[in-house]
Amino acid sequence: MFNKAILIGRLVADPELRQTQSGVSVCSFRIAVDRPYTPKDGGDKQADFLDIVAWRQQAEFVSRYFGKGKLILVEGSIQARNYTDKNDQKRTAVEVVAENVRFVGSKADNQGGGSPRSLPDDSSAPPARMGGDSYAPPTSYASGSAEDFAEIEDDGDLPF
Repeated sequence: MFNKAILIGRLVADPELRQTQSGVSVCSFRIAVDRPYTPKDGGDKQADFLDIVAWRQQAEFVSRYFGKGKLILVEGSIQARNYTDKNDQKRTAVEVVAENVRFVGSKADNQGGGSPRSLPDDSSAPPARMGGDSYAPPTSYASGSAEDFAEIEDDGDLPF
């Protein structure tokens, strides 16, 4: 079985950090993820609004460095759980349990959105993953040219 979700979107509100009764940090937030197509009638692009839950260090990281309008990459798994609401109705919640969260885009891209949270400078950023990787801006090849790449020789032995 395989359950993996990788999403890039913008937070629709500031993340909510809480503590469980045993003192474990948990952060809930929602992101808007654009759908990969534009309607043929020329209408606005559509987005899906997805609930995300981060635990422990990931929860504290999101709460500290992300806010409404900030672009975020979430890597995790999809989880569905059943519960009974206040009106005794059975409900199902579907959410992404974050395993990794990362900054996406440039620092300037993430300054919008009106949130009081600010991005750290590259020298003081905390680990963005549980494994201890530190923040590194994405590599850009936009300034490259065709001469930067080597042509692949076709010797007929390709497996496909």
